Amino acid sequence: MAGDQKPPSTGGPGDVPPGAGQGWTALSYLIAGMLVWGFIGWLVDRWLETDGIATGIGIVLGMAGGIILVVRKLGTPQ
Repeated sequence: MAGDQKPPSTGGPGDVPPGAGQGWTALSYLIAGMLVWGFIGWLVDRWLETDGIATGIGIVLGMAGGIILVVRKLGTPQ
């Protein structure tokens, strides 16, 4: 039924592209994971007096945790 179709969006300045919220969510999970676990690693470095090893491990663990959260929260596109 041709009359039931929705007209295309005009693309005004206030329009948010579809999926933008999911993109920001994914980006914030990744950045927050790196910052939080990197900071924890930095604290462990200060405590054990190592030279940044725990900070690097914390950042990598934060990235992995962020990826896991993104996959669990957003899943696969359908």
